[in-house]
Amino acid sequence: MFQLKGGHRFSTDDMMCGWRAAAHQPHARRLLDIGSGIGSVGLYALGLVQRPDATLIGVEAQRISHELAKRSVARNGLQDRVQMIHGDLRDASVMDPEQRFDLVTGSPPYIPVGKGVISPHPQRAACRFELRGSCVDYCLSARRWLAPGGVFSFVMAAGDPRIEEAPRRAGLAVLERFDVVFREGMDPMIAVMTCKREEDGPHPERVDRTFLIRHADNTFSDEYNAFRLAVGFEHQAA
Repeated sequence: MFQLKGGHRFSTDDMMCGWRAAAHQPHARRLLDIGSGIGSVGLYALGLVQRPDATLIGVEAQRISHELAKRSVARNGLQDRVQMIHGDLRDASVMDPEQRFDLVTGSPPYIPVGKGVISPHPQRAACRFELRGSCVDYCLSARRWLAPGGVFSFVMAAGDPRIEEAPRRAGLAVLERFDVVFREGMDPMIAVMTCKREEDGPHPERVDRTFLIRHADNTFSDEYNAFRLAVGFEHQAA
């Protein structure tokens, strides 16, 4: 995965989102990653679904991140399965309006403009601050391109109330809220929301889960070690 030294780097947030997405739609054939950045969320999800013929489209507005994602696709020999589009996820014309996807993922920026100091590094700024839309825009865009029965997973700051509001505004039903606690005793920092279109119901009862990464003594939890194995990393004791 190509990323800038000193720029935006892929993170646990990205891996968690790709993992939960693939867990809910393991046989997805057509994947879409909106606001795809350097491609980490979409490529994780593509690697975890159980169809070798699955394809992925990534849509990213920032040129530098788009070019890094294309380099990662080429380096991994995925040109026949992955297409990276340079464009804004809020623009309905960025793709054929008739296209529909079984699985859509997204990692919106977490911070509204005016709520912090924007980084002078343009790539880091766009990945952290809502310079091109919020989680509401991500949910509306995902809704536009979801196929009947399709799944949308996005990762967001757990304490932001819009994480619950955005799916409702887009006509999406939440199937699972997956809160991630980075260290025992702390509040969840991020949550992955997995949704379907309201009209695709009746839906199963919503599941709310909490996932622990590290115990108070700084050792990894058993569930985090299992997650690392699931996404291709080796087991670590700490």
